[in-house]
Amino acid sequence: MLASEVKSFPEAETVTISGLAVKLYGRKAGIPVILSPGLGGHGAYWSPQVEALCEKFRVILYDHRGTGGSERDELSATYHARHMADDIALILEGLDYEAAHIVGHAAGAVAGLQLALDHPNKVLSLTCVNGWAVAEPHFKRCFEIRTAIYKSGGAEAYLKAQPLFLFPAEWINDHLEELDAQAAHHAPGFQSEANLLARIGALRDFDIRDRLEDITCSVMVIGTLDDMLVPVRSSAFLAEGLPNAQCKVIGWGGHAVNVTVPDEFNDILTTFLKGI
Repeated sequence: MLASEVKSFPEAETVTISGLAVKLYGRKAGIPVILSPGLGGHGAYWSPQVEALCEKFRVILYDHRGTGGSERDELSATYHARHMADDIALILEGLDYEAAHIVGHAAGAVAGLQLALDHPNKVLSLTCVNGWAVAEPHFKRCFEIRTAIYKSGGAEAYLKAQPLFLFPAEWINDHLEELDAQAAHHAPGFQSEANLLARIGALRDFDIRDRLEDITCSVMVIGTLDDMLVPVRSSAFLAEGLPNAQCKVIGWGGHAVNVTVPDEFNDILTTFLKGI
């Protein structure tokens, strides 16, 4: 299943909270799990995880501010990870939940880590997928390249190049036609250049190396050995610095490992969440 494909589960509900487009799946009485996507910002990125989580949990997907169906006003040049964390807090408050399990991929992991620092009482547990405590030089270089692609070719070129950073070459080769169709579909409504740059700036400047010990909730750190965007050592460093973390490294799957090997990923995620 590609990240743009969303199953229509009978339990699905759609709401807007403080300008954020939110979808809810699964048992209304279930323990809430908020899944925060990466730089693309679309909650649909987590579609391969919804069914696996619905049996026990109340599954909450949302589009990041400035992307997808959420409010598209221009983000401030001083946009920061704390603003991403505040949006998760707003969703929890809007749904009348005191706390939730937070699952974040890359930018979503940054949002989750910041939430655990700013609003620790709102985090039951945290799962960081290919996240970081500080951006590696290689990661920053990738941001520079992706920004240059957007500036020179617009959203269409950016989205066509995006799979090179997200997926293994073999997986791209097997899904190329679907990926091209997905890029063409999303290009007209893709986030603006200003919002993309503001969001990249927040991720580039994120640095909590000296605050890792303050995050005391249970954390599952998931890294991918062949992630060419975020070096797997970023996951190892993150896990080593957190006082209550475990780390799982998946051998193949690229940056978007939850999409490429969903069964292996879902097993790790559900086992962790059910053990909390």
